[in-house]
Amino acid sequence: MKTQQLNAEYLDISPEVAQALAEKKPVVALESTIISHGMPYPDNVKMALEVEQRIRDNGAIPATIAVINGRMKAGLSHDEIEMLGKEGHKVMKVSRRDLPFVIAQGIHGATTVASTMIIAEMAGIAVFATGGIGGVHRGAEHTFDISADLQELAQTNVAVVCAGAKSILDLGLTTEYLETYGVPVVGYQTDKLPAFFCRESEFPVTIRMETPETVAKALHAKWATGLNGGMVIANPIPHEFAMPEETINSAIAQAVREADEQGINGKASTPFLLARVAELTGGNSVNSNIELVFNNAKLAARIASAYQQL
Repeated sequence: MKTQQLNAEYLDISPEVAQALAEKKPVVALESTIISHGMPYPDNVKMALEVEQRIRDNGAIPATIAVINGRMKAGLSHDEIEMLGKEGHKVMKVSRRDLPFVIAQGIHGATTVASTMIIAEMAGIAVFATGGIGGVHRGAEHTFDISADLQELAQTNVAVVCAGAKSILDLGLTTEYLETYGVPVVGYQTDKLPAFFCRESEFPVTIRMETPETVAKALHAKWATGLNGGMVIANPIPHEFAMPEETINSAIAQAVREADEQGINGKASTPFLLARVAELTGGNSVNSNIELVFNNAKLAARIASAYQQL
């Protein structure tokens, strides 16, 4: 069977997204783990719908991605987003390894960066906006705890607009891992890798770019020359929503210690750490998280629009 036939057997593309793709209009993918596992209801649903609106306001069509009743979905209805928000952690967090089992069992799945990239590529969507990518966890030299997001970036042709890697991670090892697998990390108007809640870290990006148009041209050149794999477009959180470095680093250090003491690891570690950091910062980190996602959605829409014109 051809790939398209295989995809059609398991993948549903919403009418709006399908029409946009057919008419060569810009489309931006969005993940669903941030809805089910990122924050409580109803804030998660409000955030998800607002992110979609930010993409529309900047000239593109949003395609929130998830697995619903075993069907991979590119483009969700408001009711489906509402369901994911209400169900929260009852919805399975799904990465590459989990997809076949969620599909086979006919259950719901909230997609991570990795699985969102997979489904976006199946649907023909080239640009994806998220908060931050996963990466190499602190202490990975002992635990080998490395997010599947990084391998997906090495092999799947989707550009990921983010505020860098989540600052609960080992940013230095994450950048080294990406370099090893040939994944470019583009700093959007920055020379340093953003640290999610903070505008920059001590680690340099691969290259700095100043406009959505130059990023789009680089994407086109990469894939047109057969250089498969994704690209990280690291977009710093806006100045007014960035958190003081000392505050966030202190909260992260405490959260990491508590995770170690409680034996929390694997795919449970990121939701635990982000939730604990939110508690320790009095909710300020949640507000920053939401604003950086809005900022990434805006840039992703502009890059998708520029890419579609090439």
